[in-house]
Amino acid sequence: FTEADKEITNYITGYYSETRPHQYNGGLTPNESERLYWNDSKTVANFT
Repeated sequence: FTEADKEITNYITGYYSETRPHQYNGGLTPNESERLYWNDSKTVANFT
């Protein structure tokens, strides 16, 4: 099971999250969708 677990993890973190576009994300990969989210999110200018 160790080898299968390793291969499944590699698939999810490699192809599935980095390469494979998802219809839910408008055709973007999950990683690209998350990157755009954080780039577009409002940030706090200052803490007082």
